[in-house]
Amino acid sequence: MDYSQFLSMQAELSLLAVIIVLFVADLFMSADNKGGKGVYNTPLPVALLALHTLFLLYSLCPQSGSCHHALSAGSAFGGMFLSTPMTTIVKLTLNLGTLIVFLMAHRWLSREENLVKQGEFYIITLFTLLGMYFMMSSGHFLMFFIGLELASVPISALVAFDKYRYESAEAAAKFILLALFSASLLLYGVSLIYGCSGSLYFADISRFFPSVDALFLLGVAFFVAGMGFKLSLVPFHLWTADTYQGAPTVVTAHLSVLSKGAAAFTLLSILIHFSFNEIIFQAWNEVFVWLIIASITVGNLFAIRQRNLKRFMAFSAISQAGYLILPILGGTAQGMSSMVYYLIVYTVANLGAFAVINTIEQHSGKLLIDDYNGLYRTNPKLSFLLTLCLFSLAGIPPFAGFFSKFFVFMAAFSAGWHWVVLVALINTVISLYYYLLIVKAMYILPSETPISPFRSDRYTRAALFICLAGVILLGLVGSLYTYIDTFSFGV
Repeated sequence: MDYSQFLSMQAELSLLAVIIVLFVADLFMSADNKGGKGVYNTPLPVALLALHTLFLLYSLCPQSGSCHHALSAGSAFGGMFLSTPMTTIVKLTLNLGTLIVFLMAHRWLSREENLVKQGEFYIITLFTLLGMYFMMSSGHFLMFFIGLELASVPISALVAFDKYRYESAEAAAKFILLALFSASLLLYGVSLIYGCSGSLYFADISRFFPSVDALFLLGVAFFVAGMGFKLSLVPFHLWTADTYQGAPTVVTAHLSVLSKGAAAFTLLSILIHFSFNEIIFQAWNEVFVWLIIASITVGNLFAIRQRNLKRFMAFSAISQAGYLILPILGGTAQGMSSMVYYLIVYTVANLGAFAVINTIEQHSGKLLIDDYNGLYRTNPKLSFLLTLCLFSLAGIPPFAGFFSKFFVFMAAFSAGWHWVVLVALINTVISLYYYLLIVKAMYILPSETPISPFRSDRYTRAALFICLAGVILLGLVGSLYTYIDTFSFGV
């Protein structure tokens, strides 16, 4: 065996080293260190993850001022593992999201019932990240499924992390049962694809499969159904609201962004491999057209009816998942660039909104939209940040969300899906309405018992600052999309 192949897995090996260090630290550190009096509670995981992220950033741009020639595409293990600059950019984005989640979780993990479980939270979360790495870098259905399950199974433990709350256990039960069902559908679809094509390699299926019959298309349909669960696409979304509401808020934030981003990027990567076969390509597009329209529309309409903020953000995430996979319809380099840019913007905007919701929940225990009446008078800074994040999610200029939606619309429009873009534009107006309901509650509606003023801990403030900077700077610095686009042709 040629062990030099592992050099193509620098990101995975680096993250695995971080996990091992955290595991050893959790094993040998005293309870006082884990309780926030030492270095374990937040500083150590955040520092290690930041170093890992810097290492990935350096691997992307090893030569100063010459990023265009950095990290050429490579493969390992007979093409089962693929490494490209674009996958590295997405991995950096997921690292940023995980870093924000770790900062958000500091106060929650400092509660007495969670002190002895801090190490478990960090390690399990990083294992889900490792699974996403493998899933996005896969060129083979077996590697893809291993990564998918490594990312999905630990999440059920995170959803049930608050073991003294029955809502958390109920949410985890629903999540794991439906995850098993979706995995069964996906595997059955993969078995049909393999039976028809004789290969599990993405590239081989499209290039060497001479014809596509009904059985093969049925396999593709089952595969899409299994992935629809991971992305919370309608009609595979029924678990989302209950799981988001029952899970700890920091875990809900993780679910709403990271797993969706990895699954969406993987789907587009597979479609690009399949694009060599016109019949597969058209069938894939026709399925996703209706999934996208249904997800955007149903998510928006049901979000209007929600009063609980976590359920509200659940239906918002369903709608955002539709926008996120809109560039799949093109299956082009432009679609890849627009999706990755949208994912970056969505990461900072959605996690920023969840950071505010989590902060208020930790200090007051309130999670209803009506509880936010008059919030601007008592906590103006949090109100301002939440407003910016909601405006970005709605796509209002000049915030980053406007440009991210513009680029995904442009990619779908350039691919010829004009009427789908029109439906998405109409739904953008609907989403603006329900996001403004929260803004109205904070700034206009009065309250006799508003949320009292409070000051967040420094880790939460760091997470809020990162999200604020991302929402503002990504809207002002348009060159990031151009930079991402330079790597899209190597996918």
